[in-house]
Amino acid sequence: MSRLADDVLPLIRSRAELHRWHAANAHGAQMHVGVAILRDAALSEDPAIVLDVTERAIASALKVIMRADDSSGIIGDACRDLLELHPQVAARARPPFPRLVDWMIGFQFDNDCDFFTLDPVAYAPALGDLGVAAYRQRLDGQRERLGPRPAEDDRRSSPHAGDWFTVDWNARRLAVLDHDVEAIIATHARDRRVAAWLEDTAEAFEEIGEVDLAIDWAKQAAEFDDGHQSLKAAERWCRLLAEHRPDEVLTARLIVFRRWPSSSTVTYLYRDAGAAWPEYRADVLDQLAATRPRDAVLFAQLTLKDLPVAWTLAHELELTDDGAWSELAKAYEKLDPLAVLPILSRLVDHDLANTGAAHYRAAARRLARMRRIA
Repeated sequence: MSRLADDVLPLIRSRAELHRWHAANAHGAQMHVGVAILRDAALSEDPAIVLDVTERAIASALKVIMRADDSSGIIGDACRDLLELHPQVAARARPPFPRLVDWMIGFQFDNDCDFFTLDPVAYAPALGDLGVAAYRQRLDGQRERLGPRPAEDDRRSSPHAGDWFTVDWNARRLAVLDHDVEAIIATHARDRRVAAWLEDTAEAFEEIGEVDLAIDWAKQAAEFDDGHQSLKAAERWCRLLAEHRPDEVLTARLIVFRRWPSSSTVTYLYRDAGAAWPEYRADVLDQLAATRPRDAVLFAQLTLKDLPVAWTLAHELELTDDGAWSELAKAYEKLDPLAVLPILSRLVDHDLANTGAAHYRAAARRLARMRRIA
């Protein structure tokens, strides 16, 4: 055992009972200390020793997480940090590529813990051309071992579901490594029936610097349907436009807002409209008020910083959200304390419509505040 191993591995390993949440969190924090020591060592110590200790740490960390309550994700984050460090250390140590390929294949296909993936793109510098070719050959062997490929809908229930996921994941990442446009579309978009797959394609093209293709596929994902995946893709589309085609971003923001009117989409529109905002203000507020009254009030209060408009909207729209009313009253009290008394009185009535100590405490606080104001 090296000195580095003596310093790091006891922080990663554990024989304690980690099925308790607090114990798992405490050990997870200790694991992060070990990862930090390894990171520092990677910059100054013998790369071969650091690589050996990193691999031992990964093996121990996987055993730990398999028997721990990692609800907080602290141990999982430490595992991910170790796996992110491993290809960086391997690139410095430059082990024989057959050894590294064996480790990568074993980690992905012969491991009881299948919570994590490896990225062959990150390992390319350590593998070199010969290593990448050998890695592809080993993946082909794994694919052949699995037999006929199950249909997409049957993949999750197939006997080798995990291995098929790993094979497909590697195919996607190797397509990115090759900068192969057709392979990226085939492996990421697949049959194009899920908005998230289209966004995955956009992300891959962005990674390899194919900006126009990334924008096009992000737009396709945004236009796919009205679901949350398309909304997420729409944000990528707008971000890409802001970075690479700023003249087009305002039009895109308007499209996104019209489709998904909310306090967040209107806030992005307001930000990107800049000096042109007054041109859109009335129309945008009208649409938001008609579809999402609460969001209209919050936008006026928190983004526009226009309390009188927010107060007026809340009354005109007959806002029923107690949380929004409470925050609005707290802010508006500075402008007109007496005006908030009817609002606080109504909130007290709502507090007392339910029994329970928490409701009584909330009502008491509001009543004390009303007395102070009055």
